[in-house]
Amino acid sequence: MKGMALSETPQRVRAKAQIDVEKYEPQAYETPSGGPELLEIHVAESFSGDISGEGKARFLQVVRADGSASFAGIERVSGDIAGRSGTFVLQDAGTLEGQTVTGEWFVVPGSGTGGLSGLRGEGGFEAEVGEGATAKLDYWFE
Repeated sequence: MKGMALSETPQRVRAKAQIDVEKYEPQAYETPSGGPELLEIHVAESFSGDISGEGKARFLQVVRADGSASFAGIERVSGDIAGRSGTFVLQDAGTLEGQTVTGEWFVVPGSGTGGLSGLRGEGGFEAEVGEGATAKLDYWFE
């Protein structure tokens, strides 16, 4: 269309990180006699690699009778990406199947502070229960 500029697609950079869980505190908030149990989980994590720093998260999780689970959460990460320091918030969703935890996340728009202001991105993580996670974040700055 005449007079309209095409919006530029931001260049994305892939960051890879290792996540180690420092604190994992699940607490049931509903345990019905029939149906799945509901948990709130408080987590503290450390990030190393292309993303370095600390994360504090809250997850809500539903645990089915077969032991599998689904969860959603919010995590504030304080640290560095590509030499830029600040904080940002991730919104997560994932599953536990057998011993494998997988999840997807995205940076909440407008949540970046300091050198990470304008940070956007999406990615995910995978881990075996009791082990650290490998994670990725394809990010850009607005």
